[in-house]
Amino acid sequence: MSETPHTPSASRVAAFVACCAIWGSTFLVIRIGNGTVAPAWAACLRLTLASAVLWLWMAFRRQAAPRGAALTAALQYGALQFGLNFPLLYWDETVVPSGLSAVFYATAPITLMMLARAFGLERLTRRKVAGALLAFTGVVLLFSSELSAQVPLLPLGAVFASTLVSPLGSTLLKLGPAQSAIGVNAVGCALGAAMCLVWSFALGESHAVPHTAAAILPVVYLTLAGSLGAFLLWSWLVHHAPLSKISYIAVIVPLVALGLGALLLHERVLPLTLAGSAVVLAGVVIGLGAPSGRATS
Repeated sequence: MSETPHTPSASRVAAFVACCAIWGSTFLVIRIGNGTVAPAWAACLRLTLASAVLWLWMAFRRQAAPRGAALTAALQYGALQFGLNFPLLYWDETVVPSGLSAVFYATAPITLMMLARAFGLERLTRRKVAGALLAFTGVVLLFSSELSAQVPLLPLGAVFASTLVSPLGSTLLKLGPAQSAIGVNAVGCALGAAMCLVWSFALGESHAVPHTAAAILPVVYLTLAGSLGAFLLWSWLVHHAPLSKISYIAVIVPLVALGLGALLLHERVLPLTLAGSAVVLAGVVIGLGAPSGRATS
């Protein structure tokens, strides 16, 4: 069917901008939180709180939980987006600067675009491909500017792996029936929390309950702004806009994260980083101006 033309354009733009702003800050907050709470355990706490709030909201509104094909899509989304993506991202940020972690996520539009084409969800156009390739060129420039930081290979591999599983989760959600973003994330966060708990025990982490402001505030912010804010908006966008367009959120987020990291954590921003950012923005402009085509499901 079409890309839901009844959805006001202003609503899609507002959701897009909000996701960029929130996720641009969450990379920074994850890195700050890692200083007080073990990474996989922090992800588990965040997802547990978010899931509890969402299930209570569904009970209050007497909203039915996803069933059948919708439940399958929500579980696939939760396993990949939360159960795998979150532990990899949280763990990598114990070593990798928040801005550089976000830069890796700028490759997600290319992965998501290819997956959307492979599953027959959207057509590729020359302008979409050109925008994605230009954005990727900017990512290469950004990455090359960070090579002198001598970040270990394994954490870099972890964040790269997370950029692959996250788009796959969104694609599988798109393949499923349209459903409430509340239900999707209630199920997804519950499964993700359970998977993160398994990861935490496997890594031998401490499971102390946060009791200081420095430990509590990052978990609360990531729960409210991230899991109950950006991910609800993202789930809504998945069913109301082309994947190849909304995936460019992952290109803008690094620019926000780089700026916040430099401002608050004094993560370095080199001239080549600024040049790469400009190229990334050019790719975003081209990609978002591309004809969207027609979705097939």
